[in-house]
Amino acid sequence: MKAIVDCNSFYCSCERLFKPKLAQQPVVVLSNNDGCIIARSDEAKALGVGMAVPYFQNKHLIEQHNVAVFSSNYNLYGDLSWRVMETLRQAVGTDKVEVYSVDEAFIDLDDNMDTATLHAFTMNLRQQVEQWTGIKVSIGVAPTKVLSKVANRLAKKNKAITNCVLVLNTERRIQQALEKTAVEDVWGVGHRYAQKLQRMDITTAWQLRQQNLLFARNHLGGVVGERLLRELQGQPVLGMKEELTVKKMIATTRMFGQTVTDLQSIKEAVATYTSRAAEKLRRQHGAAGSISVFVIPKEPPAPDGRFRHGPTISSYMALPVATSVTHELIKPAVQMVEALYEPGRAYKKAGVLLSDIVPDTAVQRSLFDHAMDDRSRKLMDMMDNINFSQRNDVLKYAAGGTTRNWKMQQNFHSPRYTTRWNELFEIG
Repeated sequence: MKAIVDCNSFYCSCERLFKPKLAQQPVVVLSNNDGCIIARSDEAKALGVGMAVPYFQNKHLIEQHNVAVFSSNYNLYGDLSWRVMETLRQAVGTDKVEVYSVDEAFIDLDDNMDTATLHAFTMNLRQQVEQWTGIKVSIGVAPTKVLSKVANRLAKKNKAITNCVLVLNTERRIQQALEKTAVEDVWGVGHRYAQKLQRMDITTAWQLRQQNLLFARNHLGGVVGERLLRELQGQPVLGMKEELTVKKMIATTRMFGQTVTDLQSIKEAVATYTSRAAEKLRRQHGAAGSISVFVIPKEPPAPDGRFRHGPTISSYMALPVATSVTHELIKPAVQMVEALYEPGRAYKKAGVLLSDIVPDTAVQRSLFDHAMDDRSRKLMDMMDNINFSQRNDVLKYAAGGTTRNWKMQQNFHSPRYTTRWNELFEIG
């Protein structure tokens, strides 16, 4: 049996954790630059606050109903996510937990548990996570990952009936759940495939389950669709995966807090993003063999007034020797920005991507290269240690600028209660 543990309105729950007075008040969390709504509490959903829509479009509704608004606080969310996952690992064992996202994890359960034992175990697990972390979760249990996602969705949708736990361990229960699930709500069925299935009069997950494997191979993306159908039919195909600890690519991208037109500001932003990416690279003891930079200009609205995405303008450079030293990465990044920049154009976003990553102990050098200078490695270690202990980039390269007027807006940012000493929660 497979279970999926999903935090309820995770970002909103994190904000509520240190503000109990918000327990029954509608809450929303905004994306970078306070642009769009990316999380809503159940109360906000009931008011009709839209998901993934610009904040300003819902501002009147939010102010009318006294909805609490927060900017994204990823330091807080990341730390509380880690606490939830650690609680699960202690409850069931490290090897039985697969972290799927910041607020979801799959759990491998004993197939020999009877219905009563299975339900009692998951209820106890839900209560343990809430007691230890303060975060409420919903749990769906079924023979496969896809069916557990179906169970979890129904558990969250009908909290008053399910108490946030739903177990699908009989054919009758599975059929009832699939009949209540629209085909577009099945994990792995995207928007385009859903439209295609609906044109074939396949509108529910149960109807999709009745198809044969040849149908899935022809109409749902080949082998991937066949696996999806097998999972719907109760045949475990998607196994538990180990957590990816070493990334093959590392990116840092941000929207600017305001439109940027001058080259110097873009260079400062890209230098800062490169520094951040280099820190992540050193954290996994890696070295990058190539670096790419992109900028996105701001486009005027379409003639009909609709928003238009600007084109992504990018450049790529292979490095002579793989490195994790920040200043060795900033130099080519800034050079590429100078080549990409067009005077008179306004820009809204930039980013840096490090790739061709190898272990820093296995960097391949030319026969004619000098031996690696340990002073650069020691300098980077010292900078990382100081910045980690003191926070807020106490040490930074001058190329990153000092005023940073291009930084993203966070007008509703809450304190980082669990990761900053000077922002600890205070009890009066």
